[in-house]
Amino acid sequence: MKDSGKRAICVGEATIELTRAGDGRFALACGGDTFNTAVYLARAGIAVAHATALGDDAYSDSIVALASAEGVANDLVLRVPGRLPGVTLIETGSKGERRLHDWREAAPAHELFELADWSRVAEGLLAARLVYFTGITLSLYSNNGLGRFLAALELARNSGAKIAFDGNFRPRGWKGDLARARTVFMEALKRVDIAMPAYDDEAVLWGDPSPEATIERLQAFGIAEIVVKNGPNSALVAAGGGREFVPVPEVVVPVDLTAAGDGFNAGYLAARLSGQGPNDAAGAAHRLACDVIRQRGAIIPRTSAAMH
Repeated sequence: MKDSGKRAICVGEATIELTRAGDGRFALACGGDTFNTAVYLARAGIAVAHATALGDDAYSDSIVALASAEGVANDLVLRVPGRLPGVTLIETGSKGERRLHDWREAAPAHELFELADWSRVAEGLLAARLVYFTGITLSLYSNNGLGRFLAALELARNSGAKIAFDGNFRPRGWKGDLARARTVFMEALKRVDIAMPAYDDEAVLWGDPSPEATIERLQAFGIAEIVVKNGPNSALVAAGGGREFVPVPEVVVPVDLTAAGDGFNAGYLAARLSGQGPNDAAGAAHRLACDVIRQRGAIIPRTSAAMH
């Protein structure tokens, strides 16, 4: 994917994150799956914007300020007077596993495509080089909002944008309604060029017995480029008519698994947007994901990220 002078746009939510440290105290940060990926794309030198909706409060200001400091454009962030961003509380276990508690239902990000100025976001997508979103993104919107978002995706794709998607399935976001989640995912998958699912998520939502089964199901939608993440195991890449397992370069004992997939996706997309092939991109993705899980928090210090 050669540089066209256009930018990537990540669509979703940005939240305030509270992370409990070993002493029981909470640290305040900003996060959100597509927001994390946008930050890591920007660190890799990719022109990127984050599309979301926030309030007009000091915490929303802090999210916008962090994005600006990281080089993520904010012109597709709609600000809603009198509203607050969502909050996610993260507790990390001894093996880096996470327990999440969140208060996000009233956040304006859920209404991104129903706010008065939603068409500004849709128009922004039409000028994109790449549009990235996730299953969490899809879980935010009402049926009306989904209709507008999917229509905008289709128009963006017709205008030359590549559409990238990570299923990132979280049952709670769908209130346990697997049938609706599957229906919405199937509509979205018809518009996807690059799929980057995690196998364990796909197994929960679709019952896939193996990463190979995930590849076959996604290829049935006409998706030409697929990389299936599988935790510490090899990623399975299907592109150009072939399949290849790309191993993790080193086994890392995780400190915090938060944003491992978000970092992987950013590493993969940054490499692809910089002209690398899918297999090499998966190697770069593994390296960034390894860096992310070595430290606490979704967005690690800039000096720690190995963006290649």
